[in-house]
Amino acid sequence: MAQGSGVLAGRIAAAPISWGVCEVPGWGVMLPKERVLGEMHDLGLGASELGALGYLGDEPDEIKQVLAGFSLAAVGGFVPLSLHDRARRDQLVADATRAAELLAGAGGTRFVTAAVVDAAWSAPFALDEEQWQALADGLALVDGICAAHGLVQVLHPHVGTLVETADDIAEILRRSAVSWCLDTGHLAIGGVDPVEFARQNAARVGLVHLTDVDLRLAAAVRRGETTLREATAAGLFRSLGQGDVDIASVVRILEEAGYDGWYVLEQDTAIDEGAASRATPAEDVRVSIAYLDALAGAGAGAGAGAGAGAVAGGSASPSPRS
Repeated sequence: MAQGSGVLAGRIAAAPISWGVCEVPGWGVMLPKERVLGEMHDLGLGASELGALGYLGDEPDEIKQVLAGFSLAAVGGFVPLSLHDRARRDQLVADATRAAELLAGAGGTRFVTAAVVDAAWSAPFALDEEQWQALADGLALVDGICAAHGLVQVLHPHVGTLVETADDIAEILRRSAVSWCLDTGHLAIGGVDPVEFARQNAARVGLVHLTDVDLRLAAAVRRGETTLREATAAGLFRSLGQGDVDIASVVRILEEAGYDGWYVLEQDTAIDEGAASRATPAEDVRVSIAYLDALAGAGAGAGAGAGAGAVAGGSASPSPRS
């Protein structure tokens, strides 16, 4: 049952961020890949994102071998890119090409782009007209690189990046035809209702990250009263059904719209030095799997939303392994 029952069977994957493996510099301890992948396997999951590039290995064959050792397939991976500065186009092409080669060679299908200011994840700032257009043009450039490698680029709205808030997302929806990674939690933290995003943009969703959050802490992040890292340590991210996001309605809307891709379980976790031996991320993921199993058994969210309350807020997706 762990891979989902009913229409979700075989379409539930994991992400190493649920075990603290994160691309953000200084985020925290990254648990050993043997433990992370082993716990994914023990939970009955059949696929994973790759985590921070390099975490599972630096060469495609190495990554495939590591995943195969735990009977896991590759979904794809999260790739931070600086897209808004035309003066750095050569670096963008080099970074995107290297990442595409790694993801495709490892068997992945999704290139999950995060529009960062720079490799250090410097704080986002208000873009001017030229920078917005450069960002949109950069996404089109990466779309071409991905297509050449048999990948689908999906843009991930993410706290701490240049595509974070409702206004940011509206700009990209207007300027770009890029597909999206619908991350329920990060949309909510940015002030976007993930249910409405799914309803209005289902045809452009190429990947789904299912993430539940505490809206009180999310609002504090949005107001700048706490950092994402601090809020994460305080319990911002919750197992599915334990937070305030209407996960059930998002899944129902996407399924009714014909989405047939992956649902990646994410519960962003930050592990401090000395706490790794006490961390039990697999138990939190187990709760999320049970939630989705119940949801699928009830008709993929055909009933009322399961969260504590709804959040205020390319082309049709291919199959999960296409």
